[in-house]
Amino acid sequence: MGFACARALAQRGTLLLVDLRAAPLAGAAAKLTAEGSRAETLAGDICDADCVGAIAARCAALGGCAGLVHTAGLSPTMAEARRIFAVNLVATARLVGALESQLLAGAAGVLFSSQSAYMGARAVTDAIDALLDAPLAPDLYERLAAVAGPLATAPGGAYLLSKRGVQRLAVARAPVWGARGARLVSLSPGIIETEMGAQEMAAHTAAMQAIVKATPVGARMGRAEEIASVVAFLCSDGASFVSGVDLLVDGGSTHQILRGAR
Repeated sequence: MGFACARALAQRGTLLLVDLRAAPLAGAAAKLTAEGSRAETLAGDICDADCVGAIAARCAALGGCAGLVHTAGLSPTMAEARRIFAVNLVATARLVGALESQLLAGAAGVLFSSQSAYMGARAVTDAIDALLDAPLAPDLYERLAAVAGPLATAPGGAYLLSKRGVQRLAVARAPVWGARGARLVSLSPGIIETEMGAQEMAAHTAAMQAIVKATPVGARMGRAEEIASVVAFLCSDGASFVSGVDLLVDGGSTHQILRGAR
């Protein structure tokens, strides 16, 4: 989805592509360059404060940040709970904060959440939300584990809560971005045809197939390009009155599943 978004935004200015691994970055930049775009790369771990600082510094060197599309994340089959929180929520909060000084007028940020954040909302208490609203607290994971138990310590629960935290982060920081003439939103994809999606489907076949079958636009998974087209809109002037909200891009499956559960 990250590459599809980069391609959709490629004609709007210089792209700064960031990933954990240098090789995929080089390949993505080469493809975009061959298509007539200008793409620079920066390899690093988004959980590393130095990496976040380097991103902000590179943006400053390029003249400021006109847009942020933050797709980095770990799904439940990819890591243990603490690491999922670190990548999905804590690193996202650090990045959003680091780029606020680099925002250009008219800039837009899109933070990737997930339909999962909606699926388990009934199990989330006010106390859990209060902890999610302080993502940079040094003892965040320990406090969540004490309050939420398995909902925080199991990878699936950690994924749900971390993505809920991303949605709440977009709401909380939107006024700060607005004061700089910028907008901030979150986007929650449904089940998308990606390597990560295939990995989750293999691990949780019955549950994910039920979601696919409940999709009103057709019993199918979404495509990365469909997510990217929405991101392109959110980053455009056409979305100038859209900020501080989550946009669910799931083919309609989430609320069908929730409706059935009720």
